[in-house]
Amino acid sequence: MTDRFEVPRVIEADKAKIFALLCSPEGHVTIDSSGMLQSAEGESVGAVGDEFLVHMDRESLNDRPMGKYDVRVIITGFEQDQWIEWSIAGMVRPPLDHRYGYRLESVDGGTRVTSYYDWSRVRDEARGVFPVIPETAIRATLGILARTVETA
Repeated sequence: MTDRFEVPRVIEADKAKIFALLCSPEGHVTIDSSGMLQSAEGESVGAVGDEFLVHMDRESLNDRPMGKYDVRVIITGFEQDQWIEWSIAGMVRPPLDHRYGYRLESVDGGTRVTSYYDWSRVRDEARGVFPVIPETAIRATLGILARTVETA
């Protein structure tokens, strides 16, 4: 079994436009396909260590009775217009250290955006709940991202 999903998609938009949305807290809410991200607070990120707050609703997945809660998104990787990665600090202590990210590459017709979800760093005793979201949700989020930036 794998401990990482990675899904590419070519999006007909400029890297800078896509990356700006991915750096925006509200951008994360806009493109979320899981339904868990309800709203966000904070400034757009621009470096490793930057953070913002996301208000979550786990009932959207109907898998665990967590209800509504908040998480801090902490940027763990950042290269302007190329790569952004983050981890989540929420109710579980210490944080589980699962990571999400996007790599962007200019190609003919737009930008190849590769989205990934990596839970390889999660402690063995917590691995039973992973993956939290399926690979199809990563693919669906890329579809929402494309619709958002291609029509805007």
